[in-house]
Amino acid sequence: MSGLPSVINALGRLLLVFSLTYLLPIGCALVYRDGTFATFVTSLLACVAVGALLIVATRRHLRELKSRDGFILVAAAWTLTAAIATVPLMLHEQLSFADAFFETMSGLTTTGATVMVGLDQVAPSINLWRHTLNWLGGMGIIVLAVAILPLLGVGGMQLLRAEVPGPIKDSKLTARIADTATILWTVYLWITIVCVIALKLAGMDWFDAICHAFSTLSLGGFSTRDASIGAFHSPLIEVVIIVFMVIAALNFATHYTAWRARSLRAYWRDAEAKGVLAVLLVSTLGCTLYLLIVGTYSDALTALREVSFNLISIATDCGFVSVDYAQWPIFVPFWMLFLSCVTASSGSTGGGIKMIRTLILTRQSSREISRLIHPTMAAPVTVGGVPIPNQVVFAILGFMFLYAMSIVGLTFLLIFGGLDFISAFTAVIACINNAGPGLGQVGPATNYQSLTDYEIWVLSFTMLLGRLEIFSLLILFTPRFWRK
Repeated sequence: MSGLPSVINALGRLLLVFSLTYLLPIGCALVYRDGTFATFVTSLLACVAVGALLIVATRRHLRELKSRDGFILVAAAWTLTAAIATVPLMLHEQLSFADAFFETMSGLTTTGATVMVGLDQVAPSINLWRHTLNWLGGMGIIVLAVAILPLLGVGGMQLLRAEVPGPIKDSKLTARIADTATILWTVYLWITIVCVIALKLAGMDWFDAICHAFSTLSLGGFSTRDASIGAFHSPLIEVVIIVFMVIAALNFATHYTAWRARSLRAYWRDAEAKGVLAVLLVSTLGCTLYLLIVGTYSDALTALREVSFNLISIATDCGFVSVDYAQWPIFVPFWMLFLSCVTASSGSTGGGIKMIRTLILTRQSSREISRLIHPTMAAPVTVGGVPIPNQVVFAILGFMFLYAMSIVGLTFLLIFGGLDFISAFTAVIACINNAGPGLGQVGPATNYQSLTDYEIWVLSFTMLLGRLEIFSLLILFTPRFWRK
C-alpha cells in the first residue's frame, strides 16, 4: 500500500506518546524502592528508540491518514504497544514473550485474564504497570492519541471510526474529534479520581485504591491480589466497586451530557442505560432467588451480596471475583457469561455485542414476527423513539454472524490444541467479550497460566478481535482491502 509508510510514521509518534506511561511505574519504583527502577527506565528507552526509529525511517512520508489507513494503524498500535509493554514483565518477572504478551494484551484490551500468580508479592510498580495498561485501554489508547496526534500533524477522525464502530450511537460531542477525545478522557479521569477516593474511604490503602480504581473504571478486572476482590473481605468495598462498574458500563457521552445538564434525565432518555440497568437488576434478583431455592445459600443477604458482585462484574465485562462461582449450579455461571455478551453500552469501557445491538436485534425480531401475522405491515425498527435505518440493521446482522462464527472457529482451534470443551468455549467467550475468567481450567479460582503457548496466542488474538469489534480487525484479512 502506498500509504503504509505514513501509517508507520504515525505509529512511531504514537509509541513516543505511549512511552510517557512508563513514568508512573518509574515513580512508583522510586517511592517503594522495589528494585524495578532500572527495568522501567530500560523499557521506556526501548519504547522511545522503536518509536524514533519508525519516525526517522519514514520521515519523508508524513501526510494525513486516509480512512483505510486508520484500520491498519489501530490494529498495529494495539499489537505493537502490547509487544513493547512486555519488556518489564520479561525482564523482572521472567515471563516468556508469549505469556508477557498475553498479559499486556489482556491489560490493554481490558480483558483482565492473567497468567501471573503470586500477585500479592509482586513488586508494586509491576502491579501498577498492569493496572495502568487497564486504565489506558479502558477508553482506548487510540482515542487518547487522537487528542494528541493532530498536534503532530496527523488527523484523528479515521482512527476513532476504526476503533469505535458502534452502530448508531454518536459519541462525537464536539465539532473537532480532538476536543471530543479530550472531553471523554476528562470525564473518565474525574470518575476515576472519585473512585480512588471512595475505595480509600471504604478501607483500601492508597496503592490498592489507585490500582483497583484503574481496573474498575476500565472494566479491566486486574487486581493486586490472587484472590481478586475476595481478598479484602469487605462488603463496603464490593458495593463501591459495583457502583463504579455500572457507571463504567454506561455510555461516557451520556455521563458527560448528564454532568453538563446537571440532571439525571440524560440516563432516562438513553435506551441503552435503561436496558443495562434492567438486565442487571432482574438477573441479580433472579439468580439470587435461584441459589436460595437450590440451597447453595441459606442466608438471603449473603446470597444477594455474592451474586450481585460477581454477576455484575462478569456481565459488565470487568472480571473481578469475590468467590469461586464455578462451584455454583452451572446455570448461574453460564448466565453470567451470556450477560457478558450483551450487557455493556456502546461508548462504555465494556466489550461484547453491546446493549444497543441487542436492543436493535430484539426490535427487528419482533418486527419479523409481526410481519408473519401482517405481511403488509410497514413498521420501522425504533430504539428510544429513534427509527433505525435498514442498512444499520443489516450491518448488525453481519456483525452477529461474524461474532458467532468467530466464537465457533476459535473454540475449535482451542479444542484442536487439546483443551477441553468447557474451558475452550468459556475462555473464548470471556476473551472475545473482554470479560476475564471463564470456567473449567480458566475459572475464577484459577487463571490462564496452565495454558500452552498455542492456546495463549489464540486467546491473545481473540482479545484483540473482541476489543476492535471484529470488523476493524477482520477487514485486514480481506484481499479487497489491500487492492488499490
